[in-house]
Amino acid sequence: MSEQEDRGDRAMTTAMLKAFANPLRRRILQVFATHEFVRAADVADVIGEPANKVSFHLRVMADAGLIVEAPEKARDRRDRVWTPVRGAFTVGSPEHPVADETLGNAVLVALAEDHIELVRRVATWSAEYIAGRAAEDHATFSRHSLRLTPEEYRELNETLHQLILDAEKAHDRDAPDVRTWQLDIVAADDTI
Repeated sequence: MSEQEDRGDRAMTTAMLKAFANPLRRRILQVFATHEFVRAADVADVIGEPANKVSFHLRVMADAGLIVEAPEKARDRRDRVWTPVRGAFTVGSPEHPVADETLGNAVLVALAEDHIELVRRVATWSAEYIAGRAAEDHATFSRHSLRLTPEEYRELNETLHQLILDAEKAHDRDAPDVRTWQLDIVAADDTI
């Protein structure tokens, strides 16, 4: 097992990139953030799409290796229950370059658009929070500027990744007040 896989993140295959490039499939993956195990009908109810359409996309995502069946959660042999593959995926890197650069770039653009939408939601909510109209904490918007070497940055990134994995493992699945938190961490150095 490579160091990358040992940490829980893996380079996306071309099939994964193709599956992830589809906006509906990314919406379906978001459902897994709030529901660990789902059926096509469950997802259809959440996102407002027909169950047969969702079922097709779930099979594509399974074939790509983004989700797997969870037969132990099925009611009978015909019942198909799905769960996400755990860990993080990277679009590509110098060690694991993407086979299709155009597809890799399209996925990065889609991820950036998803991130921009998240920032818009946080900014809208933050206006209510800083004005005192929203008392409960629902988001964080913070920025840190650090002077680090590339190796120190890699170590920081690895520590953050491990903290996220540890928090997910320590999560109390029976807690009544669970919310789904989308965590986007953006970092850029002063050369770009």
